[in-house]
Amino acid sequence: MLTRRILAIVAAMLLFLPSCGLAEGEPPAAGRDLMIDRILSTAHDLYDKANGRRQRAHYSGDIYVCKNFTTYVFRENSGDFFMAEYPDVKLVIPDNQKKEDCKPYSYGVEWMDISAEDGNPFYAAASFRYDTSLSKEENRKLARAFMMQVQRGDYFQMSAKYYYGVGAHSLIFTSDYLPDTDSVKWTDSNMKGEKVEGIRYGYVQYDAEKSIDWFVDAFCQKTRGATLYRLREDIVLKEK
Repeated sequence: MLTRRILAIVAAMLLFLPSCGLAEGEPPAAGRDLMIDRILSTAHDLYDKANGRRQRAHYSGDIYVCKNFTTYVFRENSGDFFMAEYPDVKLVIPDNQKKEDCKPYSYGVEWMDISAEDGNPFYAAASFRYDTSLSKEENRKLARAFMMQVQRGDYFQMSAKYYYGVGAHSLIFTSDYLPDTDSVKWTDSNMKGEKVEGIRYGYVQYDAEKSIDWFVDAFCQKTRGATLYRLREDIVLKEK
C-alpha cells in the first residue's frame, strides 16, 4: 500500500513540470514581460477606478464577473502582441472548459484546450487534481507544491469550496510565490461580493495576499483542483 501511494505521489508531481512554450534559441521574454506589465496595469486601473466600490457582476457581459475580468484585461492588451512561432495569428484566451468535459472533476478546474496554432498564447504550467487514492495530507502536500510554482502574470483557474463561495474562480497573480511569508498576491474581481435587490455585485482586488494554505484549503477537496496558465516565452510586441 505504501509503495502504491509513493508511486501515485511521484506520478502526480510529474504534472507540475512545465511544458516548453519556447524552443531553444528562440527570442527572449522581453515581449512577454511587457505584456504581463500591461495586463496587470489594466487590472490596477480598474481597481483604482472602482475605488473600493462594488461593481455589477451579474450579467454575462459584466466585466466584473471573475473570468470576464481576467479575460477583459487580456483582450485590452493582446492586440499589441503576437507569438513569434505564429506571427499572423491573433491571440485569444480560452473560455472555461464545459462542465461535462471536466468530469470526473467539477466545473472550473481548467480552460478549453485551444492550441497555440489557433491563437492560445498560454500553456498549463502546473495543475492539481484531488486524487482519491491518496490521503488528505498527501493531497495537501501536492497542492502546496503546486502553489509554490506561482509566477507573476500567471492566470489561475480553480474549482473551490471556501469562505467566499462554491464553484469556479479566475484570477491573475501579481507576484511570484513569496517564500518568506509562504504567500501569494493576486488581482481579481468578484471573489468578494454581495447581492443587492437580487443583483450580484463584486469587488475588485489588487495585490490581495493570502497564505498558500488558504488556497489549498479552497481547492484541495474531492472532485476539485486548479490550473496555472502561463504565457509562452515567445511573445513579441508588434511594431507600430
